[in-house]
Amino acid sequence: MATINDNYLKFKAGYLFPEIARRVNTFAEAHPEAKIIKLGIGDVTEPLPEACRLAMIKAVEDMGDRATFKGYGPEQGYAWLREKIAAQDFQARGCEIDASEIFISDGSKCDTGNILDIFGNNNTIAVTDPVYPVYVDTNVMAGNTGVVNDRGESEGLVYLPITAENNFTAEIPSQKVDLIYLCFPNNPTGATTTKEHLRDWVDYARVNDGIILFDAAYEAFITDASVPHSIYEIEGARDCAIEFRSFSKNAGFTGTRCALTVVPKTLKGKATDGSDVELWKLWNRRQSTKFNGVSYIVQRGAEAVYSDEGKAQVKSLIEFYLENGKIICSKLQNAGINVYGGVNAPYVWVQTPKGLSSWDFFDKLLQTCHVVGTPGSGFGAAGEEYFRISAFNSRENVEAAMQRITEKFKV
Repeated sequence: MATINDNYLKFKAGYLFPEIARRVNTFAEAHPEAKIIKLGIGDVTEPLPEACRLAMIKAVEDMGDRATFKGYGPEQGYAWLREKIAAQDFQARGCEIDASEIFISDGSKCDTGNILDIFGNNNTIAVTDPVYPVYVDTNVMAGNTGVVNDRGESEGLVYLPITAENNFTAEIPSQKVDLIYLCFPNNPTGATTTKEHLRDWVDYARVNDGIILFDAAYEAFITDASVPHSIYEIEGARDCAIEFRSFSKNAGFTGTRCALTVVPKTLKGKATDGSDVELWKLWNRRQSTKFNGVSYIVQRGAEAVYSDEGKAQVKSLIEFYLENGKIICSKLQNAGINVYGGVNAPYVWVQTPKGLSSWDFFDKLLQTCHVVGTPGSGFGAAGEEYFRISAFNSRENVEAAMQRITEKFKV
């Protein structure tokens, strides 16, 4: 009989979002009359920008003509898309990133997990708490952790609590770590970081020969000019950081699938024999071996994000979701509930009222308000007694959900 990867047996429960779906489906089956509003997962609801749709329609037509038909594309992505990303997302902000250092993929969720393929199993790894579950779970699957304790923490990981008490700031660890996951604007708390704080992290990583895995999937929601959009805005970050970005939340590509990862050619890791190895070469080999690239049609749609029309339409989408965030914050604050985030990010981090646990609040919201959010404890031990509400939904649903919640939970 074939043996299995025993690391999967370390999980005490299912992945957070399938567990949410299971509870919601059970309730819906028992109460078919309930009009459930889902503000849980970070899935967008508004249509793709017109510029992207038109570009993809044109790309489909290209596929119908032998002269313009495209088969296998470059695994790293088409140069015309990578060049626009390099120029407009990075170089325009003073970041020394070349198009050759950008890899187009089908999702930053995939990349933040797949990046572990190029790292060894003897690294000390730090994650924030609460944290996007993929960072932890993929390390469990890769065999980088031990058993899971009663608090839901995986042995072998260094947890960096981010709470209201420390202004949701990931404090520099006192010990040496090799891989550091940072996500800003943060999922799930909606918190942002400063250039000064990122500089501290870059300095720490360079002194300790560490690598920062920087998830900037929500950078498009930043409205504060002082908040950095990229870790490469910090001098020296090219030598210690990999950055992940996505078209999912800015342009609504959650179902269309397109993202990117930046691996600077100056970034190095250590081989077992102590020699320095360029991580770009390893990631390029990994992608060329295990990935066939994003479709031509989707990449043309992503390219349209950088057109004048695309920029205006994406800006409108971002403003729409940010307004949803403002409504959520305002309504809950008026009801006496403590909230964080929702300003430079599409997530609102809610302190559960009346001392309810995260999952108790989830169940109570579902059963009494027919509203779905995400229990904070699902993101880590420090997320207990918090709850994430997503601004990704229609205005009508957001307003209706807030009315239901504030009527039931006014403090």
